[in-house]
Amino acid sequence: MTPRILPAALAAALALGGCAVGPDYQRPATPLPEHFAEAAASAAATAVDPRWWTLFGDTQLDALVELALHRNADLRTAMARVEQAEAAAREADAVLFPEIDGNAGASRSQASTRTATYSSAMSRLRDSRSASLSTSYEIDLWGRVRRGNETVQAQLLGSRYAQDAVRLSVAGQVTGAYLDLLGLDARLELAADTLKSRADSLALVKRRVAAGLAPPLDIHQAEGTLATAEAQQVELRRQRALAVHRLALLTGDPALRIDAGQLQRLPLPPQPPAGLPADLIERRPDVMQAEQALVAANAGIGTARAGYYPRFTLTGSAGSESRALADLFAAGAGTWSLGLAAFLPVLDFGRTAARVEQAEAQTRQARVAWENTLQTAYREVRDALVDLRENGAAEVPQAARVEHAGKALELARTRYAAGHAAYLDVLEAQRSLNDARSAQIVTRQARLNAAVALFKALGGGWRPDVAASAVAPPEASTARAGKD
Repeated sequence: MTPRILPAALAAALALGGCAVGPDYQRPATPLPEHFAEAAASAAATAVDPRWWTLFGDTQLDALVELALHRNADLRTAMARVEQAEAAAREADAVLFPEIDGNAGASRSQASTRTATYSSAMSRLRDSRSASLSTSYEIDLWGRVRRGNETVQAQLLGSRYAQDAVRLSVAGQVTGAYLDLLGLDARLELAADTLKSRADSLALVKRRVAAGLAPPLDIHQAEGTLATAEAQQVELRRQRALAVHRLALLTGDPALRIDAGQLQRLPLPPQPPAGLPADLIERRPDVMQAEQALVAANAGIGTARAGYYPRFTLTGSAGSESRALADLFAAGAGTWSLGLAAFLPVLDFGRTAARVEQAEAQTRQARVAWENTLQTAYREVRDALVDLRENGAAEVPQAARVEHAGKALELARTRYAAGHAAYLDVLEAQRSLNDARSAQIVTRQARLNAAVALFKALGGGWRPDVAASAVAPPEASTARAGKD
C-alpha cells in the first residue's frame, strides 16, 4: 500500500453514504380557509408589496421608514444575527468534507547512560525531523452529519425570516408612530380653533355683561372654558414632542425634527380585493420562521436516530521523517498510514431512545407553534379587515355629526347674542362640536392604523395586478362644519 492509496480512499469515502435515517420533511396541510370572507369588494389578484407604506402617498413617511430601515438598532442587530447564522451554516457545510491538517516537527533527545543500551557507534543524542499531512473523516453512512446540516440550514433561513419580521415590525412601528403624530397635529389644529372660538365667546360675554344683558357668572364660565382649552393645548404639545422623540429613536436620528402634518389630507391606501387569498399569510416572515423551526426539529429526529447505528471514521496520513533536515524529503524518508475505526453502540441504557423521543416531542411542539402562528396571523388579518371596513363606514356619520354640531353652535350663539338662550347652551354646543371633531380625528386615525395593521398582518400588504392609485378621503370626512 502506497501513499497514492490515501486520496483514492478519501474519494471513496466521500462517495459513500446511505439513506439518511429519520423522516424527510413534508409540509403539513395548512389548517386555514381558502379566502378571507371579510375582504371588501374589489377585483384583482394579489401579491405582497414589500414597500407597502408607500401606498399612503406621503413622502415624509416614506423618508422616515427608509431612514429606519438603514439605521434602526433592532434591525441592525437582526442583520448581525443573520451574518452569524450564515457563518454557522458555512461551518456546517465544511463538516461534510474531510479536514486536512499539516504537521511538522523537530526534536533532539539524549539517552541516559544508566538505562539506555547502545553501541559505541550510536550517539547519546538523537535527532528527528518530520513533516506530514493527516486527516480524519466520518463516513456519513446513516446521514447523521447531513441531518445536522439540515438543522443548521433551517436555522439560517429562520434567522433571515426573523430579520424580515423585524423589518416589517420596524416599518409598522414607524408608520404607526407617524400616524399618531399626525393625529396629534390634527388635535393641535382643533385646539387652536377651539381657543379662538372660546376667546371670541369670552369677548361676546364681556360685552353683554358690560351692557347689563348677562350676569357676571357668564364671564367666569367663559374664562374657565378658555383656560381648559389652553391646558389641553399644552398637553397636546407635550405629547407631540414625545411622539417625535419616539420616531427619532426608531429612525436612529436623535436630532430628528418633523413639521406639522395634516391627518385629514393623508390619502388612504387601496382597499383589499374581494376573496383575498388566505395563503398570503403563509408569506409572513414569522410564519415562515416558524416553519423553518419545524424543519430544524424534524431533522433533529434523524440526528437522534443515527445514534442507533455504528460510526465509521477514516484516518490517514502521509509525510516524511528523517534525522537530518537535509534528508527529510530524500528517498526512503516517506511515511504513510491509513486506518478505519468503528464505533458501535452496544448498551446505553436507553439514552439514544430518550434522545429520539425528545426530538420527536420537539417536532410536535414546533408543529403546534407553526399552526398557532398561522391561526394567529389569520385572526389578525380578519380583525384588521373588520377594523378597516367599519372605521371607513363610521367616517360618514362622524362627518354628519360634525356638521350638525357646528350648526347647533351657530344657532346657540345667535340665540345667546339675542338674549333668548343662556350661556350654558353655548357651552354645551361648544363641547358637542369639540367632541364631534375630536371623534372624527380618532375615526380617521383608527382607519389608517387598521390599514397599517392589515399590511403587517399580511406580511407586507397586497398589490393589485392592475395598479390602483391611493383613495383620497371623501369630501364628507374633510368638511369643516364650523369653529368650536
